[in-house]
Parts: sequence; structure tokens; C-alpha cells
Amino acid sequence: MEPRKPPLQSTRLLDQVRERIRYRHYSLSTEKNYLYWIRFFIRWSDMKHPRDMGVTEVEAFLAMLATARRVSASTHNQALSALLFLYREVLDIELPWMENISRPTRPRRIPSVLTRDEVSGLLAAMEGQVGLVARLLYGTGMRLM
Repeated sequence: MEPRKPPLQSTRLLDQVRERIRYRHYSLSTEKNYLYWIRFFIRWSDMKHPRDMGVTEVEAFLAMLATARRVSASTHNQALSALLFLYREVLDIELPWMENISRPTRPRRIPSVLTRDEVSGLLAAMEGQVGLVARLLYGTGMRLM
């Protein structure tokens, strides 16, 4: 059983978001980011109240972030989390359809590591001061920085 949330004191939506975030002991940076995305969502929807919006508006907003704004997967997830928090914690609206919204996947980053032969061929191709600096950086391990 989930503990009851205290009633919100403020009448303004963004103040209610702040109030609920602070009640849940979220970090200050999370508060700022969530408020940014909620404010952006409201302005994007021509200042309609989130209570008056539904699945089509939320999906359109998230699609706009992915296509028109071309935000990264982590930024997209942050915006989605802010909207989930708004609807679940502040407006007390359960959104079963929000669970079905697909979250973007992060691209796999495969590290590229040169073989010993490739490194020695690369260092052999460098001459002069550039070659000396490259050999020093590689030999001392500073290449890792």
C-alpha cells in the first residue's frame, strides 16, 4: 500500500510540481529539469492545461522532440519522465497508455581499439615533432586522458 500524499497547498500548476518534487526529496537539478520540460510541454500545446490533454498531445510532443528537435535518447527520456511525474504525482491521473509509449534506445557505442601492429604502423608513419609527441603520449599512457 502506497503512503498517502499530503494535499497540495498551491493553486498554480508549476508551484504544485515544485511542492511535490520537494516532498519526494528529488534533487534541485531534477526539479529544474522537470519544470523546464513541463513548461515547454504547456507552451508547445498553446498554453492548454495538461489535465485537458491526453495521449495524442503527449505522443505528438515526444515525437516532435525526437524528429524536429532531434534530441538525444537521454533527453527524450528525461522529458518523458517529467510528464509522467506531472500526471502521476501532481495531477493524480493514472495513465495506463503512458506505459506503452516507446522509449528511445541509446545507440550502442562499440569501442575502437587498435591492434599493436596498427599502432606501430601509425607511429611509424608520423615524422618530426608530431611523431615524437605521439610516441611520448602513447608510451607514457597519457593517451588515455
